[in-house]
Amino acid sequence: MMFAGVDAGSRAIKIVLLGTEGRIAARGQVDQAVRQGELAESLYEALLDEAGAARKDVAGVVATGYARQGVTFATRTVTEITCHARGVHHLLPEARCVVEVGGQDSKLLHLEADGAVRDFSMNDRCAAGTGRFLEMLAARLEVPLADLGALASQSQAAAPISSMCVVFAETEIIGLLAAGRSCPDIVAGVQSAIAARVAAMAGRTLAGPVVFTGGVALVGGMAGAMETTLKCAVTIAPDPQFTGALGAAILARAAARRAEGGKP
Repeated sequence: MMFAGVDAGSRAIKIVLLGTEGRIAARGQVDQAVRQGELAESLYEALLDEAGAARKDVAGVVATGYARQGVTFATRTVTEITCHARGVHHLLPEARCVVEVGGQDSKLLHLEADGAVRDFSMNDRCAAGTGRFLEMLAARLEVPLADLGALASQSQAAAPISSMCVVFAETEIIGLLAAGRSCPDIVAGVQSAIAARVAAMAGRTLAGPVVFTGGVALVGGMAGAMETTLKCAVTIAPDPQFTGALGAAILARAAARRAEGGKP
């Protein structure tokens, strides 16, 4: 028997297939597009083939993320806050704070010892604290997104990015380029600005250990920017882009066990 978690995010769809014993049988992702439901279906079928399974072998499917309502084969939907918390707790049980930065929003979760969410903060009104900010920056500098980390590491002094809106920040970046500010300094400045948005959600105190998850955690230099701004150690979750989908699959397995009268 298997269980599936689908994280239909704003920038990509991620799916994890979990075996009864808790091991990942298959996982994959595809970029979002107009036909979100069809993309999810296609990826699901491909991963079932990879795992040597059929739909009848899947006891439950939990969908989460921005476009979770479009996942028609899901048996249940759960918020991404709950799914990311469950995924991180499964991978790193010692975590007490989760920083999740995705394509269109960022979240800061405070966890109890059992992984339950004690409280959370969320930035979903402006792209200045999200992956979209980095995508805009890469396009403006005409470099691949994957190269931003290498550029940031060459910075001599991070350029100040004061705008709290990604549209105005782009204008600010254009001005910095016109003034001769180096690309490495601008990248470092943008990464610091994203980290500052997270720090604003954290408030004055932040109980660790802190785990960084979401697709932005894969961008070189971002974890370091978080550590500098939050003034504490930050651990990147294993395969951070799949944390939400993993948590969703774990919740699907727990629901099936409860239905059978067993422990989740």
